Amino acid sequence: MSEGRIEAPYAAIQFQEVGKTYHFSRENIPELQVGDYVIVNTSRGRELGRVVDLVSETPKSQAGGIKAVERIASPVDLVLRRMWRQRELEALIDCREKAAELEVRGVKFARAEFAFDGSRLTIFYSSEGDEKVDLKKLLKRLQRSHRDTSIDLRQVGPRDVAKVFCGMGACGMSERCCSMFLTEFSPISIKMAKAQGISLNPQEITGMCGRLRCCLKYEYEQYVEARKGMPKRNKRVVTPQGEGKVIDLNPLLGIVTVLLTDGRRVEFGREDIKPYTELKALQDKAKSGDGREIKD
Repeated sequence: MSEGRIEAPYAAIQFQEVGKTYHFSRENIPELQVGDYVIVNTSRGRELGRVVDLVSETPKSQAGGIKAVERIASPVDLVLRRMWRQRELEALIDCREKAAELEVRGVKFARAEFAFDGSRLTIFYSSEGDEKVDLKKLLKRLQRSHRDTSIDLRQVGPRDVAKVFCGMGACGMSERCCSMFLTEFSPISIKMAKAQGISLNPQEITGMCGRLRCCLKYEYEQYVEARKGMPKRNKRVVTPQGEGKVIDLNPLLGIVTVLLTDGRRVEFGREDIKPYTELKALQDKAKSGDGREIKD
């Protein structure tokens, strides 16, 4: 490491306990360590976050947009944050009451979040359907109750709401993955369930949020890799015990279940299976060569 140069010049910072990680430069505060609380300037204003890692590179999504850590949080900052967090439930209840008075329909208010110094209040909500909900009247009512605070009503998706509400997962785990360790939501598609041979019954692949389960992605790449070189279901194959049709696959174990022509169901390793087309090609080649057909 050259003199005066910080080996890991960036700090990975989280603003929520299980939240997305953002990167900031720490070159002005080289003594910064993992676990420190810091004040940074974000697009939403000044925020208090915790350093969870020190890194040498930043994500491509933040390339060219790295801000510097402003300062290490003081004990007063931490006390302020604790005080304002204790008022978040009260602010959420107040918001729900005012929404009921204004007869706001089809909106679920999930969480209220104060900035560490109380300068800003963000209410997170989700709405039913695709129609945009007009919350201008609600915003005005809330602003009267919090005159010295900037208020922001922010719409989030059903997965974000499920993350806030916690609770038991659809799989039976005592806590949902999104609330326990997922800091970001990855795109999930139905092909991930198909690749793993999972039933496409909506009740089995849908999470408590009403969307496809995040866990469908956990082993998807391993299944895709394991399926390479394996025949597809219903394909005709040749085995050491004769011809048959593939009726089931176990990609992780490399096992193919084949229904033989005599009605037996037999399991074979992927290395013991050959496509029927290869045998057919050899037979055609032999017939064209000397007029005789190769017998199995």
